[in-house]
Amino acid sequence: MTDLKDYITNDFKAIDTHESIGAVQDFFNDLTFSHFPIIEEGVYIGSIVAEDIETFDSNKKVFDYKYTLEHFFAKTNMIWLDVLEVFAKNHANLVPILDENNKYIGYYEIEDIIKFFHETPFLKEQGAIIIVSKNTIDYSMSQIAQIVESNNGNLLGLFVSNSDANTTEVTLKISIGSLNEIIQTFRRYNYDILSDHNEDNYINSLKERSDYLDKYLNM
Repeated sequence: MTDLKDYITNDFKAIDTHESIGAVQDFFNDLTFSHFPIIEEGVYIGSIVAEDIETFDSNKKVFDYKYTLEHFFAKTNMIWLDVLEVFAKNHANLVPILDENNKYIGYYEIEDIIKFFHETPFLKEQGAIIIVSKNTIDYSMSQIAQIVESNNGNLLGLFVSNSDANTTEVTLKISIGSLNEIIQTFRRYNYDILSDHNEDNYINSLKERSDYLDKYLNM
């Protein structure tokens, strides 16, 4: 699989604080970046916001608006989920990257991070998606993994897809193993199954009983 660092790009150089606002406005007019990194004497000091720069005086310099910069970034040792969180929290489609010495080395674009996600086994490998929920105070990631693996399932990935004070919802992708046995084991551990599955014998049994009752009542 491709390393996330392979997606670091320098197609466009970081903007220096001595650049004119007019030049930066022209730069953003030709592109669709939400932000772009600013450097001062080679050091990253923040990102300028595309929406903000539209209101700036084109005759001034970037350093005149340093107070408007947003100071988010990702590090080269971050996993892709953490990088994705930086994108989401800052409503950005571009995130500057700093190395272990806090030196600016380039940026990630959101399309490349999504492409990387598509290459992970969670999406790329074939398998079944199961969505389960349980009381927030009772659910356990380790228990979920144990339920899958004890039924000879192979867990390709899982994440918390919804959560509040009462209930936590977890989406998992499974390959191999008996899906029905995995589902029934989750029920025995008081998990609710939120996804529909043809292999779910419990649901199929309920449906058969309901169909029989409907026929009986319509006789």
